[in-house]
Amino acid sequence: MRLRHIEIFHAIYTTGSITNASKALHVSQPSVSKVLAHAEMQLGFNLFERVKGRLIPTDEAEMMFDEVDKIYQQLRSIKNTSENIKNSDYGNISIGLTPALGFDVIPNAIAKYHSQHRKVNFNVQTLHNDAVMQALFEHKCDFAVLFSPNVTPGVKSIEFAQSELVVVYPKSFFTHCPSILSLAELQGFDFIDISDSGPLGELLWARMMKDNVPLKSFIKVQTYFIATKLVAQEIGVCIVDKYTAMGNLGENMAVASFDPPLSFPVNALYLDNRHLSKVSEAFIPFLQEEIAK
Repeated sequence: MRLRHIEIFHAIYTTGSITNASKALHVSQPSVSKVLAHAEMQLGFNLFERVKGRLIPTDEAEMMFDEVDKIYQQLRSIKNTSENIKNSDYGNISIGLTPALGFDVIPNAIAKYHSQHRKVNFNVQTLHNDAVMQALFEHKCDFAVLFSPNVTPGVKSIEFAQSELVVVYPKSFFTHCPSILSLAELQGFDFIDISDSGPLGELLWARMMKDNVPLKSFIKVQTYFIATKLVAQEIGVCIVDKYTAMGNLGENMAVASFDPPLSFPVNALYLDNRHLSKVSEAFIPFLQEEIAK
């Protein structure tokens, strides 16, 4: 039996007539009759007998129905799954992103998206720029979100927003809690340096060279997160991205921008030869909204 034969047989068996089957399937009665006749011809036996205007299943039909019903339920499951995929209600999203977005941005975006699409699975990898790009090329993530990424052949880029590097300082260092500071104003304090901090480190270094303002550093760390935790201990000041700053701000800490700002783009990247899935496309606006705040 073909799939169409199974669908027609199931509809007639469960509704009791060609008329009801045609209504259930939204097709004409002649079409139902034609498919039934073709199915019976291929099988070599009748599936129904006409008794007082009703179609009564034959013994052969009774023996077949349980197996046919299993296939019919599977067909319904496939149809429902395809509808869910089309409506972005089902699927998997694998993201590689810079750790700074793991404090507030990605949790908030996933929470809002998940409340509307509970059947979508997430896999989130927080890695530094080079490792994220490697994960992208190895197909370990569908797309990546990075700060000031380098343009790479074969990769498409979507700019989500512009962000900035900011100063995180103990309030005891500047009791008036300024919202704008210069590099020169930081010279009297210990600077918590983030070694090998990629494109953002290069951005800060370029400003230091332009303003001819070196900052003394007795403490070097590997992550912006540790730097902000040291600021909370009032050991010194640090310069980090705004997402890390706001995600780790304590009561005794404050944040200041530079003038002019030390701005950088936040971009989503995906491989040119691998289009984003529907669920990823549906999730991106949620992510972009959080990044742009």
